Amino acid sequence: MTPDQYCQDKAAQSGSSFYYSFLFLPAERRRAITALYAWCREVDDVVDDPQDAGVAHQRLDWWRAELARLFDGKPSHPVTQALQPHLTACGLQAGELGEVLDGMEMDLTQSRYLDEIGLTRYCHCVAGVVGVMSARIFGYTDARTLEFAEKLGQSLQLVNILRDVGEDARRGRIYLPVNTLQRFEVPASEVLKGVYSERFTALMQYHAGRARALYREALELLPRADRRAQRAGLVMGAIYHTLLDEIEASGFQVLHQRIGLTPLRKLWIAWKTWLANR
Repeated sequence: MTPDQYCQDKAAQSGSSFYYSFLFLPAERRRAITALYAWCREVDDVVDDPQDAGVAHQRLDWWRAELARLFDGKPSHPVTQALQPHLTACGLQAGELGEVLDGMEMDLTQSRYLDEIGLTRYCHCVAGVVGVMSARIFGYTDARTLEFAEKLGQSLQLVNILRDVGEDARRGRIYLPVNTLQRFEVPASEVLKGVYSERFTALMQYHAGRARALYREALELLPRADRRAQRAGLVMGAIYHTLLDEIEASGFQVLHQRIGLTPLRKLWIAWKTWLANR
């Protein structure tokens, strides 16, 4: 199996909305973004429900060393081997990839965020930076496009957090900040126990509003000249915010289930958004 095929399989197996946004890209850009996405999946797997935190830290240290090998021209893992040919052409930077690893480490060292500043930092590392790197791969002519990509990434991560509140709680994690839990009088114990209330709904509506505000700000930043190049990012935004609409329509019933869109619906949204931004 070639490194590119490994990455393609990794992306396809995830069933993620991101996969659908890559389908219509030119071949070379599709290979680059698939390699980046597969790398993100690999490092995310390190911290997802680790059986042993010490082992997880060791694996994360290995990926930091592998990142150094990548930029030294000696990658050993299929995803970094697939990523290497695109480093220069796409302007990918070791510091930005390192920030993603910093975000993964945050998942290993903390399960709560005191305030929105802390959560924003986390979202920047695990999603905003990925958005910026993706925008470079897609191509851009205006620096505002990178600002668009940062805000878009943070918005999508907030949608992820809202979708996964129940699943994360079962792992002992609550990403919704302590200060907003307190403001809406939602004890962490209720989230961990899966207790619904009007207070919980109000809390979720507040964070959904934040996700939508970031999305609007992102779209306002995207220059018209770069809309065509950034269609894959626009597809991601359309899919995720359709998902957010579904979550809200359910009354934020996310503590006992994972709400999602069918593959066919994701494909339809991707195709429709792609055509609308030709």
